[in-house]
Amino acid sequence: MKINRSQNAVRNIAFGVLVKIYNLFVPFIIRTVMIYTLGMQYLGLNSLFVSVLSVLNLAELGVGSAMVFSMYKPIAEDDKGTICALMRLYKIYYRIIGLIILVIGLLLTPFIPKLISGTLPEGMDVYILYLMNLAATVITYWLFAYKNCLLSAHQRSDITHKINMIVLTVQYGIQIIVLVLVKNYYIYIMILFLFSAIENIVRALVVDKLYPQYRAVGKLPQGEIKKINQRVRDLFTSKIGTIIVDSVDTIVISAFLGLTALAIYQNYFYIITSIAGFVTIIFTSCTAGVGNSIVTETKEKNYNDLKKFMLIISWISGFCICCFACLYQPFMELWVGKENMLSFSFVICLCVYFFVKQMNSLLNLYKDAAGIWHEDRFRPLVTALANLGMNLIMVQFWGLHGILMSTVLSMLIIGMPWLLHNLFTILFHHSIEDFLVRMLKYVLVSAIACLVCIVVCSFVKIDLIPTIIIRGIICSVLSNIIFYIIYRKFSEFAQVKALILAMLPQKLVQKLSFLEKL
Repeated sequence: MKINRSQNAVRNIAFGVLVKIYNLFVPFIIRTVMIYTLGMQYLGLNSLFVSVLSVLNLAELGVGSAMVFSMYKPIAEDDKGTICALMRLYKIYYRIIGLIILVIGLLLTPFIPKLISGTLPEGMDVYILYLMNLAATVITYWLFAYKNCLLSAHQRSDITHKINMIVLTVQYGIQIIVLVLVKNYYIYIMILFLFSAIENIVRALVVDKLYPQYRAVGKLPQGEIKKINQRVRDLFTSKIGTIIVDSVDTIVISAFLGLTALAIYQNYFYIITSIAGFVTIIFTSCTAGVGNSIVTETKEKNYNDLKKFMLIISWISGFCICCFACLYQPFMELWVGKENMLSFSFVICLCVYFFVKQMNSLLNLYKDAAGIWHEDRFRPLVTALANLGMNLIMVQFWGLHGILMSTVLSMLIIGMPWLLHNLFTILFHHSIEDFLVRMLKYVLVSAIACLVCIVVCSFVKIDLIPTIIIRGIICSVLSNIIFYIIYRKFSEFAQVKALILAMLPQKLVQKLSFLEKL
């Protein structure tokens, strides 16, 4: 079957951006309504359940990616028998995964109150709420979830995004009405369960209409099943670390500091992860191109491309942390009020976390594009376990700061050095010292720009909305001027400028001819 890769890629990127914008603003509205109708404890309880169930979802890690990867070749060759057999295997796997999550989830039920420090919201039965959330998770695996692999394998994630956005819009609308008029958290969770089922059913109907020739029937050769299982194992160990880091932080905060502290932490973390989601689009969009370059170009050319990407990501990340440092506190005061704010020192920790995370993501982009999964399979797990250990120690004397900085330290001490070693021994065969010196330069420049913006913006102290606007303008102008003055002296600056100009429409480049003179 002929697939238009370029057209699908552009369509998926466009919808990816749309979904990121949607997932930034709509959940923000839900969080705001929940804060002002039910209170911080309910928001913290909601975050705890999401994290616990994310850990249970470890059973799925690698299965979806491995199955989709296995479908690429039979789809290209229009091998309907193999595709149908893969769907049947996928269906069996997902039923088993749903059963595993259900059993482990039920076994964990007696321990759920142990994960909550302090008091619960009055009149709430934590067991019932947990089991309702568990049911909503399990139903997503048992109810036609396996059919989604056809959309992914055919590069039609835009259809998945459309269905998700439509269903979520209706779901969120009803949940907001319930929160405002009824203020009943049980009904709020029941709506989540109902629409989890509806989304799966709608997606299954769409898949049946688009691909009526495929049904979950047939059996794969034993050798092919073994290959798929090997991919699942490699991807499982590769991805498990990310889930542990993202979920365990929340569980540790709830267990040691309570639901209110968790909700306040999640409010701050929600903003930074939402912005990071837009940067992720760059990584996702470039993976295939980087992978092609790794196969077709020289190691020197690929290392040079890495340096160009590092300048781009450092500039974007540096600009973001300047804005975070100067805008976070007035925005949080406007959104949730002074009584639900953390200290400015926590904001600085968030800035450090964001910058380190983006640099780490750049290295992971090259790891994924080069397919260095088997060699890298234990690194994320070891990093995550180190992060968990530091979490349990640092939360007791440094609170929320310790939770965030344990993640940073685990990346800096274990994750990034290990990943750099893999990349520079397997992929680049280049001096790692040169790269580290460049990285330190970018860190220093970003820190200087951030400090200058903080000092200048500290003089802007008026009403909240004007403060946010004026500080936003200052950060946008001042930080980029600093980056331009310094980075234009870097050897890769001219190449980055040429790359950006080449990506723009020619008519626009002619209108913006002054850019070529920069």
